[in-house]
Amino acid sequence: MLRPLLLAGLLLAAAPVVHAQERPTYGPRLEGYEYPFPVHTFAFTSQRQALEMAYVDVAPTAAPNGRTIVLLHGKNFCAATWAPTINALTADGYRVIAVDQIGFCKSSKPDSYQFTLSQLAANTRALLDSLGVERPIVMGHSMGGMLGIRYALQNPDAVSRLVLVNPIGLEDWQAEGVPWARLDDAFAGERRTTFDSIKAYQRRFYYDGDWQPRYDEPVAMLAGMYAGPGGEIVARSQALTSDMIFTQPVVHELPNLRVPVLLFIGELDRTAPGAARAAPEVQARLGRYDLLGRRTVNAIPEARLIAFPDLGHSPQVESPEAFHAALIAALASPR
Repeated sequence: MLRPLLLAGLLLAAAPVVHAQERPTYGPRLEGYEYPFPVHTFAFTSQRQALEMAYVDVAPTAAPNGRTIVLLHGKNFCAATWAPTINALTADGYRVIAVDQIGFCKSSKPDSYQFTLSQLAANTRALLDSLGVERPIVMGHSMGGMLGIRYALQNPDAVSRLVLVNPIGLEDWQAEGVPWARLDDAFAGERRTTFDSIKAYQRRFYYDGDWQPRYDEPVAMLAGMYAGPGGEIVARSQALTSDMIFTQPVVHELPNLRVPVLLFIGELDRTAPGAARAAPEVQARLGRYDLLGRRTVNAIPEARLIAFPDLGHSPQVESPEAFHAALIAALASPR
């Protein structure tokens, strides 16, 4: 079994391609994969179950500015994939907390759990309360952006600013004509997930058909859980959370946000969960982030759009230097 390389270095510099016969497998809570920062666990009870949320809590490496940023990962990501962003923010004086949500990565994957965005937001609030963090900046990418919107709606007085990076949930896919998927079918699809299927999906929708060797490592991290001894519970958690994001839209509530919002959009992004189940004419109009960014910033009372015309779903991965420079500058601005 290969020892995983530190993700921060892999995302910032070219890395060798990991060949299929060399790819490692991991436990259902990513056992065997080493994060680039010390991992802590928050033990709590939810839905009459004892659970653990894994998280990293990284102190500033420069003079502290007194501000804390909480990072929420996407559905196909983990706290570890925030490593370059964590390094950029701590170097600017921020304390950074990055969370693995229940059902993901190094956190518990209960066999029976009602996954809702509201529940995940409540879990995150409980963690932050335990750490004495009162009004952080909340920053979410992809599904984490959708969760960040729900968190800010539930906790408007406990968020100083909301930062959204290519969030999903900017359209209501079911209302647009995407059929619902039975959980049994979703689970069967998740059980077929491999390194190659994850890569093919991300290449098409995240990176506008492009692929760089450094993208392989986070894909191998996810694929290793599916291929490992806990692959069935990993697939079940992913099927349940896919249903969660599909059936719990937040787009209709964007005008209710009462916190300042920074919206970072890679305009080449075409992510639209479930779109493959829809008719071709429906697929063609979904996931148009070049249009969704402008529509979203107009729907939120206090929002600013920072667009990257040549980047896709993960601008912080594709062009970390440009993204982090824009992020630091935007956070320094009063609006």
